[in-house]
Amino acid sequence: MSAIVATGALFTWALHVHAENVPVPTRIVDLFEQDGGRHPGFRRNHAKGVCVSGHFDSDGQGAALSRASVFERGSVPVIGRFSAPGGNPQQEDADTTVRSFALLFRLRGGEEWRVAMNSAPVFMVATPQAVLEQLDASRPDPRTGRADPERLAAFQQRHPETRALLDWENAHPPSSGFDNAAYYSIDTFRFTDAAGSTHPVRWRVEPQRPYQPVSDAPADDPDFLEHRLAHDVEQGPVRWHLVLTEARPGDPLDDATRAWPDDGRHREIDAGTLVLDRVQSQIDGPCRDVNFDPLVLPAGIAASNDPLLVARSTVYAESFRRRVGEEAQAQQGHTPRGLTAWLAAVKAWIDPSRSSGTSGTRRTD
Repeated sequence: MSAIVATGALFTWALHVHAENVPVPTRIVDLFEQDGGRHPGFRRNHAKGVCVSGHFDSDGQGAALSRASVFERGSVPVIGRFSAPGGNPQQEDADTTVRSFALLFRLRGGEEWRVAMNSAPVFMVATPQAVLEQLDASRPDPRTGRADPERLAAFQQRHPETRALLDWENAHPPSSGFDNAAYYSIDTFRFTDAAGSTHPVRWRVEPQRPYQPVSDAPADDPDFLEHRLAHDVEQGPVRWHLVLTEARPGDPLDDATRAWPDDGRHREIDAGTLVLDRVQSQIDGPCRDVNFDPLVLPAGIAASNDPLLVARSTVYAESFRRRVGEEAQAQQGHTPRGLTAWLAAVKAWIDPSRSSGTSGTRRTD
C-alpha cells in the first residue's frame, strides 16, 4: 500500500511541476471515453488485451549501459499484456493497425521496471496538447459513428509530424500475430552505468519468430490475435531479444515522433531474452490490476525530458483510478449502471473449449 501512496504522490508532484506543459489527465481520459465509448471496468485506452507471463533472462551485457539490476546476469519474472490502441474492448482485431506490448519486470529488493511499447518506432504526436487535439479530431461523428475525415485531415495539416507514423504504417502492414512483431520504447530514457556515466537509450524487443504481415485474418474470428497467441504458446514458449540502442550526437531525445537514423552507426546491445510461457485472460489474469506506468523505473534508469512521459504516467493513473473505482463499487453492491450487464457479456465471450481457462475470448459460434 505504501508503494501505491508514494506513486500517487509522484503523480501529484508531476502534475504540479509540469502543469504548464501537461493537460489535465481527466480531459484526455474523457476524450478517450468519448471516442471509444465508456466501458466500466476496462482501461480507457488499450481496452482490449490479453495477459501473459514468463521471465527475462539477462546475459549481463546491458550492464554496460545501466546499473539497473534487471541487466545483471540471471533471470527475473515478468507479467505482460498485449493489446491494441482504442477504448472499445469489443473492437475486431482486423481493424487494428498497431500492436502494443506492456511489461512489468519484478526485480530484487522490491523494485519494478514497467514498460509500455508499440509495434511502430514513432508516436503520432510529440506533445500532450497535441494528443488532446488528436483525440478531439478523432471523435466519432454522431451521424456516421466514424471520425470526420475533414477534421482528421485538418489536424494532420496542423501537425505535419504525424506524417512519420502514417508513412511507417503504410510501409509496414500489421503483423499476423502478437508474437511476430517487434515492439519499441518510442520515448528516450536515461541509463546510468556503475561508473555514473549517463547514456540516452531507446530499446526494442525483437521477436524470435519472423515477421509476417496480416493477410489471412479469419473473417469469423474477431479475436484471432489472442487465439493465435494462446495456440502458439501451447506449442512452446515465445521469445524476444531485448535490444538497447544508445543515442548518437544529434539524435532527438525529447521528440517521440522522430526515429533515430537506421544507419548502422549506433551502439546496440542485446541485453537478453524475454520468454513468455503463459497466456491468461485479462478479466482475471495477473495483468488485470497492473498500471503499466512508464515512469515506474528501477535505480539506473530515469526518464528523459520527453513531455509525453509525464503525460502518459498521469493519464494511465487517471484511467486506473476510474476502473478500480468502478470495480470497488461493483464489489460493494453499488454497481455502476451497465457494468453488471457488461461483465455478464464478458463472461459469455469466454469459450472454455478454446481457452482452457486461460484466455478470455469471444464466442465465434
